[in-house]
Amino acid sequence: MPSRSRRPLPSPRTTLAAPLAALLLAVSGCTGEGVPTGTPGTHGLRDSLFPKLGNGGYDVTHYAIDLDYDPAAHRLKGTATLTAKATQGLSAFNLDLAGLKVDSATVGGEKAAARQAGTELTLRPKRDLREGETFTAVVRYSGTPQVVTDVDKAREGWLRSADGELSVAVGQPAGSMAWFPGNNHPSDKATYDIKVTVPEGQKAISNGELRSPPVTSNGRTTFDWQTREPMASYLAMVAVGDFAVWESKATAEFEADGKTPRRTVPVYAAAERSVDAGSLELRKQIPDLMDWAVTYFGPYPFGSIGSVVVPEQDIGYALESQTKPVYSGVTGNDGSLEDAQLHEIAHQWFGNSVTPRSWKDIWLNEGFATYAEWLYEEDEIEGGDTVQESFEAAFAVDANWEFPPASPPGPSKVTDAPVYEGAAMVLHKIRQAVGDDTFFEILEEWPAKYRGKNASTADFTAFVEEKTDADLSAVWDVWLYGGERPATPNV
Repeated sequence: MPSRSRRPLPSPRTTLAAPLAALLLAVSGCTGEGVPTGTPGTHGLRDSLFPKLGNGGYDVTHYAIDLDYDPAAHRLKGTATLTAKATQGLSAFNLDLAGLKVDSATVGGEKAAARQAGTELTLRPKRDLREGETFTAVVRYSGTPQVVTDVDKAREGWLRSADGELSVAVGQPAGSMAWFPGNNHPSDKATYDIKVTVPEGQKAISNGELRSPPVTSNGRTTFDWQTREPMASYLAMVAVGDFAVWESKATAEFEADGKTPRRTVPVYAAAERSVDAGSLELRKQIPDLMDWAVTYFGPYPFGSIGSVVVPEQDIGYALESQTKPVYSGVTGNDGSLEDAQLHEIAHQWFGNSVTPRSWKDIWLNEGFATYAEWLYEEDEIEGGDTVQESFEAAFAVDANWEFPPASPPGPSKVTDAPVYEGAAMVLHKIRQAVGDDTFFEILEEWPAKYRGKNASTADFTAFVEEKTDADLSAVWDVWLYGGERPATPNV
């Protein structure tokens, strides 16, 4: 229903012409003071793979999230302050929130009606929001944070160890709604302040950099993290527990305008105590891996780099959380750890800085990160495969041809082989078509052009075609969209 506002009574000299004019003004669709102008924003952005994720009618520019977590009681209290811009006239809008109860909400400093149904939180402001208006919404909420189980049975959201001593919140594709309300779709990127208060003696780790040293008062410690570069909600993370922390610096050289500048960023690597010793090599590799990556992909796009390592049983996979990838467990000296970390560091350019416009564009994340592994093996691993050999090995694997890389057939397929090695094969075919010089320009200029932004498959194919006169129709038709393995890899 449209919101109502109190209107002043007409003066004694008002004639019938005044109310008639006001009526005509309202009917004609023009805007007068107090006249409802908005409609509800959509719930869900109709993403082809995850249609219910995200919401329409506004664009979030900043999240300020203040969490207070009690591990013993497994109880979370939070306040999320969203700064957003209305992209249409809004009488109501939705946020994604799962398993937590909203205690109160305001929009523009005034109490807003809040209604929860499933994972949808609908806020109805006291007055309609105008198209183009910047507004602030504050949601206070509490409860027991939940695990979100994906269609492929992977677990995300708020993950807690069996003894309750460790919690890790991860969010690809939907899990962030388990710990804060937001516009949970990669197309709506924002900056973040994430403040977490936990019992004294525990640490709370999140994206970005600490704004100030942790503060302890009355037996509880507050960690105040800031992410200055835009971030998609699925890349936000929080880890709470007994962590060992290693801080250092990473310095990388890269060429720009004929010069070779150097840039140093802080390294913040954390490991849960039981896996601290085993993760020593992982964190020692970070500066060298970043230095290698910038030689191919250009300047590192964020203000810090790091990692968070937790026991294998608590997550079961690695995830490219912005500035601090999360790794589950530590492995032996067979190269798998190094490969995993290189893959997640490459994601800082491809996926985190340049973020897919929709979930079907995720091949751009995983294809570049997988190709980075192929390049690194050729460059740095003694006796490792060349990129051409990695391509030929991928070509021979049946699973890589289950569907076209740019067209996952459903949400359970977004992390399947064609999105990784199938997508990397697309990049190698581009390289063969345009030549090494142009290809390596693409590796650097693509993340530079879309730094901090969203990009689609159409954006990428147009970008590549602008770089070359080569005929790329076979690359797109056979390797990107075809899905069926050709008789030979030379097509």
